[in-house]
Amino acid sequence: MESVFNTLSNWPWWSWVLLIIVLVAIRDIFVQKQHTISHNFPIVGHLRYWLESIGPEMRQYFVANNREELPFNRIERGWIYASAKRENNYEGFGTDRDIYAHQHIFVKNQMMALKNPTGHPNITDPCFLPCAKIIGAFNKRRKPFRPASIINVSAMSFGSLSAAAVNAMNIGVRKSGAYQNTGEGGLSPYHKHGGDVIFHFGTGYFGVRDKEGNFSMEKIKQLVSNNTNIKAIEIKLSQGAKPGKGGVLPAAKITQEISEIRGVEMGKDVLSPATHSAFNSIPELLRLIEDIAEATGLPVGIKGAIGKLDQWEELAQLMLKTGKGPDFITVDGGEGGTGAAPPSFADHVSLPWVYGFSSLYKLFKEYDLSQRIVFIGSGKLGFPAKAAMAFAMGVDCINVAREAMMGIGCIQAQVCHTNRCPTGIATQSKWLQSGINVPLKSDRLAQYFKTFRKEFLEITHAAGYEHPCEFTMDDIQVNVDDNDLNRTLSAIYGYNKVKVPFVGVQELYDCPYLGGNEYMQQIRQQSNKIKC
Repeated sequence: MESVFNTLSNWPWWSWVLLIIVLVAIRDIFVQKQHTISHNFPIVGHLRYWLESIGPEMRQYFVANNREELPFNRIERGWIYASAKRENNYEGFGTDRDIYAHQHIFVKNQMMALKNPTGHPNITDPCFLPCAKIIGAFNKRRKPFRPASIINVSAMSFGSLSAAAVNAMNIGVRKSGAYQNTGEGGLSPYHKHGGDVIFHFGTGYFGVRDKEGNFSMEKIKQLVSNNTNIKAIEIKLSQGAKPGKGGVLPAAKITQEISEIRGVEMGKDVLSPATHSAFNSIPELLRLIEDIAEATGLPVGIKGAIGKLDQWEELAQLMLKTGKGPDFITVDGGEGGTGAAPPSFADHVSLPWVYGFSSLYKLFKEYDLSQRIVFIGSGKLGFPAKAAMAFAMGVDCINVAREAMMGIGCIQAQVCHTNRCPTGIATQSKWLQSGINVPLKSDRLAQYFKTFRKEFLEITHAAGYEHPCEFTMDDIQVNVDDNDLNRTLSAIYGYNKVKVPFVGVQELYDCPYLGGNEYMQQIRQQSNKIKC
């Protein structure tokens, strides 16, 4: 045996390489039966699979041009990264976008921009931009809520996202005055760093389910009682990536902690049902909304991706008849988001955001209900020009998911569903998560929100308005087609937004229901220093 070792140790390095190649070739030809390419072309065939695996990265960094990629192109990602890092996010030598392209957005500026008077809240903080409506005001909920930011974190669950990512987001929204939607994975310890929270549940009722997996009113009452940072409740009817299909959390992502928070078993994929068990009709949904609002005192809303309007119209008719209904409606776009979905759903089921929202808003306007509801838009709206279009169409707040992920370091690797996210954001791997510097990333998310609000306000002032809620459908023009190149939103979608009651930003600043406590304390301290 010793002589064998001595002989092997004397082999040159290239002979070991040759031996490995021969063994791989034998394995390719005689052992493995799954891959035709590696059988027919041993050794070389492996190069093909390797190149295929790094194809997205090669195209992203070396092949695709600045405006070409989806879901977010290089220019969009670069603007978010620079904004989050407080770097120069300008571009020089004019736009490289084709401004005659289909669906290009134009914001119509006023001859002389709006100038804020002395003492205006935006003189103290040019990033201060709260929601113009109070959630729960019409229905007289016991704990109404005015979001301190018009841009907030959309529904993303702990489990889908890592603990470090949820931590960074909650601290980030606390610093910027925004809120964080929990997603349907339940309220985790990582949502409890002082940021405002909207608790969201879907068909799995995670965090508020009984032993049989049904909705528990007692649990939601206890949850709200124990967590004062929960400002509203959202019931998910559907989401843009996969309306009519339940969510999936792979067993590989389920840790003991996630199992306890969600109330599910270890070692099994968590499959949320496609439909709710707590209600089977629109009247039953309305009853559940009112029961939760009465039990918790909080505003209650619903989230859905828009397709057919018949049940939405039934809801509108019932709201008109009873004087009750959801306090807010979050409209998700068929563009999809962080939730993994089959391509058949992600590509084809439900309408894109602009078509879905315009259809729904027009319906509620016809029933004279639009003023009763706070409309929240969710569908790639995390850019000031797109937000201006959304507010002109009737939105009161926007939620962002992937944009928020980019704010804390997401590189659009598009492997969220595999538990191999290289940035540690969409994985439960402790090693990958350890790369997230929570204090730094929370600062970057807060800075992205602040930069977004500042630039959005500058666009708003350029259009002659004090607050984005004042945008009208005629303030935005969009390229349509070659025969009728450019039209206003009102001409395209066939309605005009209902005017939002608005006195001034100072009234929003003084509102007793304004959220974002830590952020508002900092603004008021800064304001007092200026006055002194």
